[in-house]
Amino acid sequence: MVKLLSPEEEDNRRIGRERKTLIAERVFHVNRIKGLLFTQGIREYEPVNRDQRQRLDELRTGDGRPLSKHLKAEVCRELDRLELILTQIKAVEAERDALIVQETPETPKEAGALLGIRGIGPEFATILYTESLLRHFDNRRQIASYAGLAPSPWQSGNVNREQGVSKAGNPRLRATMVELAWLWLRHQPTSTLSCWFKKRIAQNGGRLKKPMIVALARKLLVALWKYVSSGVVIEGAIMKTP
Repeated sequence: MVKLLSPEEEDNRRIGRERKTLIAERVFHVNRIKGLLFTQGIREYEPVNRDQRQRLDELRTGDGRPLSKHLKAEVCRELDRLELILTQIKAVEAERDALIVQETPETPKEAGALLGIRGIGPEFATILYTESLLRHFDNRRQIASYAGLAPSPWQSGNVNREQGVSKAGNPRLRATMVELAWLWLRHQPTSTLSCWFKKRIAQNGGRLKKPMIVALARKLLVALWKYVSSGVVIEGAIMKTP
């Protein structure tokens, strides 16, 4: 049974979720602008650059013509929407940074402690804390089940085996942990968890990376839960220098 969050804690979760929505909208508008120009033979144009509007006057189609009047107007309107979204993303990220860095009753110092680990930035720290680590869990299996990373048992007669993760928990947390597990291998290559992953992959001849990365994500989530709740530092983890 999962304890319900307070209204303040539930409200804090909106920051990360809104940013994810805005990022998806940013990708949509960037791809739309590139698609409009690609139909005219223009490939080298980045809508997020500072000189994006100045470059519109310099662009030439595949047959050497300048952009047509209505196409240019449509691209400009897309740029207007894109600039608005970029401004909103900056505002949301400012709220996120203030939430995770400043110690408040809703976000105690344990949340900011995640930022001290190399490879974990404000976005990961916010999602990890607001989506899971602020809750109380009695053991590691509970938090793994909440993220949908716990193994699903299967039994038939005398046969008893695991059949992969259940995926019945928090999908946002699960996706974040899998992404963080890949980054953990890059930023924490000498940690015990990374060494465990490399050893298992070597035993399998370089195969089964996807199942093993899910297992690493589960172990990493449990280790971060212990770090936040009990102060147990992850073995071999490199901390950021002040």
